[in-house]
Amino acid sequence: MTNANVGTMQPSEIVFNLRTRPDPLIEDSYMSKPQFFVSPGYGQRFLDELHFSQAVRIGDRVEISGQGGWTDELDIPNQVEEEIAQAFRNVERALALAGANWSHVYHVNSYHVGGFPPEVNTTMTTLFRENMPDNAPIWTQIGVDALGLPKMRVEIRVTAHVG
Repeated sequence: MTNANVGTMQPSEIVFNLRTRPDPLIEDSYMSKPQFFVSPGYGQRFLDELHFSQAVRIGDRVEISGQGGWTDELDIPNQVEEEIAQAFRNVERALALAGANWSHVYHVNSYHVGGFPPEVNTTMTTLFRENMPDNAPIWTQIGVDALGLPKMRVEIRVTAHVG
């Protein structure tokens, strides 16, 4: 089929051709079943109490639930810089469950309570550079009124490609 033929084809023929010729970039995702991962400690607690997993892998794509700066006991550090650093460690932990690491990350969303004082952006960008020295992911920062635990000020969610 050439591009010239597309104009003479009926819509059902185009759909048929699209279905029989899957895009190789997304074919693996359609053919793979999701694998869910739960980290020991807080991850198991969240699964038991709130019924969600820490990470999912479909083919070469890994997505994680938002990770706060909590410990296994769900304690939150007093300093926002340490909370962000702990959230980065929790992201790393969730990625590892699914066979990924920070070098595979290409998309970051971060959620922040209390605005964006200089120490927030300084800490985030310093940790981006330390954890992903060879790539700069796309990043969206979102200011919110509240997060999942009362003392939380930051939550980080990432998407990674391990192929």
